[in-house]
Amino acid sequence: MYHDSVLVLQSIEGLKIREEGIYVDATFGGGGHSKSILQQVGDKGHLYAFDQDEDAKVNAGEWGNFTFIASNFRYLKRWMRYYGVQQIDGLLADLGVSSHQFDEPERGFSYRFDEVLDMRMNQKQGRSAQVLIRELSFRELQQMFYAYTDIPNVRKLTSAIDAARQVGSIDTTHQLIQVMDSCIVGNRMKYLSQVFQAFRIEVNDEMGALKELLQEAYDLLAPGGRMVFMSYHSMEDRLVKNFFKSGNFEGSQIKDDFGNIYRPFKILTKKPIVPEEEEVSRNVRARSAKLRIAEKK
Repeated sequence: MYHDSVLVLQSIEGLKIREEGIYVDATFGGGGHSKSILQQVGDKGHLYAFDQDEDAKVNAGEWGNFTFIASNFRYLKRWMRYYGVQQIDGLLADLGVSSHQFDEPERGFSYRFDEVLDMRMNQKQGRSAQVLIRELSFRELQQMFYAYTDIPNVRKLTSAIDAARQVGSIDTTHQLIQVMDSCIVGNRMKYLSQVFQAFRIEVNDEMGALKELLQEAYDLLAPGGRMVFMSYHSMEDRLVKNFFKSGNFEGSQIKDDFGNIYRPFKILTKKPIVPEEEEVSRNVRARSAKLRIAEKK
């Protein structure tokens, strides 16, 4: 199985789909959300789906009102211009790594398998985790761990990696784990997961891509159109929450000359929607999902 889509019903309801509407699934993956959207979009409507992972192409079927775009969602505006789309009525994004990517050993996303440290969503572009470990300075590595983890001994971990790479290369997942072994505190799996997550976020510039997607989606969204975002860690969720609230990523309130606070969206989820216990028991990777929905004013 490629990927078990999370919170499908809540996501689709959040989009408030119109038959003639133009919609974007920014994270096609296994196509679960897209197929549900297409069940409600009529012949006059259209769905554009993005995925930079070539493995996702096999899940894209042939429908007259559907276009699959093999690209990072950060280029949303560019591709919509290419297809002559000036406005969209809704956008859905299910952020994070798919089950398929975690379960394919050669992708290097998981510490469960001893494989080359790759972690690129698009294996034809960018620097792999293996290259980052070799090229990032001590300070850059340290800043990465501070930004993308909450482990308590960032300097010790950075020093261990730095010392190990001075005497030999760190090319595989298990070589990295061996270096980390003397640093692990608390729950081993949680510690490893956070470090691997930090490398994955850095390799794919996930925070930068998310910021660009939010800004470009807002610019394209028609008044009354909706954005539905599902995140899996606090950094993503904070960016989405702040942007929905204020139109910026810091959550800073902007006032006009009359003291009125700028509110770009009507927020439809005061608190994020999270999966029920039944869904988590069926799909353990759903446990950290948070769904936020907003409507453009």
